[in-house]
Amino acid sequence: MLYRKLGRNNKIRRSILAGLTKDVIMKESIVTTISRAKEVRKFVDKMITYGKNGSLVSRRKALAFLHNDNNVVSKIFNELAPRYKDRNGGYTRIIKLKERVGDDALTVKLELVK
Repeated sequence: MLYRKLGRNNKIRRSILAGLTKDVIMKESIVTTISRAKEVRKFVDKMITYGKNGSLVSRRKALAFLHNDNNVVSKIFNELAPRYKDRNGGYTRIIKLKERVGDDALTVKLELVK
C-alpha cells in the first residue's frame, strides 16, 4: 500500500491520522493540507465501512485505531453507518480552498458527503 509519510515517523504519523480521522467524524468537516486530507480520507472511509458492517470485530478494530474513543465509535456505528447504508464508498469530499500564508501549502476542506 502506498502512503504519504507526511514528514513524520510511524508512531507520530499514525497518531496524527487517528486524530484527524476523529475530527472529521465528530465535526464532519476539517480544513487541512491536501496531502493530509488525501491520507485521512482513506481512514475515514474505512471507519464508516466498519460501522456499516456492524460486527463486534469491526467495532474493536475501529476502537483500536481511534485510541479507544467511545464517543467517536458510537457516532460511527449509530449515526454515520445508517446514513450511508445505501452508498458503496466515497463518503468524503475534498474541496480546494487557498494557499496558506506562512508556507504556501494548499489548504483543503475535507468533509463528509451529506
